[in-house]
Amino acid sequence: ASLYEVVVQDVVTQLEDAEGIQRQGLMLSTLMKLKQICNHPMQFLQDGSAFTPERSHKLERISEMLEEAMEQGDSVLVFTQFTEIGEHLERYLAKEKHYKTHYLHGGTPRNKREQMISDFQDPETGPGVFILSLKAGGVGITLTQANHVFHFDRWWNPAVENQATDRAFRIGQKKNVFVHKFVTLGTLEERIDQMISDKQKMADSIVGNDESWLTKLDNQAFKELIALNKHSIMED
Repeated sequence: ASLYEVVVQDVVTQLEDAEGIQRQGLMLSTLMKLKQICNHPMQFLQDGSAFTPERSHKLERISEMLEEAMEQGDSVLVFTQFTEIGEHLERYLAKEKHYKTHYLHGGTPRNKREQMISDFQDPETGPGVFILSLKAGGVGITLTQANHVFHFDRWWNPAVENQATDRAFRIGQKKNVFVHKFVTLGTLEERIDQMISDKQKMADSIVGNDESWLTKLDNQAFKELIALNKHSIMED
């Protein structure tokens, strides 16, 4: 929360003097920084510090939910748009939790990719966690062995998220599929989630392929969007 607050205070000062492309760039980089802080402080700090659940409610919560899924014998997909979060998640879940894990990202060679998919899809190999970078794993693959889909961080574009979720909804899926979207309370994640829900019917016309639609907000609206809600933090 304190890291988040420092970034917000810094951008509020800079926003007053920024115009045009510079202002848009500042807004997009701020959204990215705050999203990283919401994921895990080490991702934003880039200081090589520990990737532990004690420092991130998202990691703590997903650990609990994955444990429940594994006990039920369920396989899961976890989507993130950050390759470093994917790497850390895979390492943490394999080494600390001893789960069968796979990680697919843009740099995964085709033969390794096919091998991972076939291993994950084989019911004989037992329940597993398939971590995917949203862009690499969002289209063209079938992972119907999974009946839980986790969005660890949000793309803030319903079409992209739904396309990724559909990996588990392909022909051949015989179970109910549960979709879990992680939102850090009291932060811009909660407000953007609400904005998308409110505008879902007209989302396609408002929300483009990325987050640039959020830069169309005026300065005051943007400040309100990113402000830390201390009430939510205290309740937690």
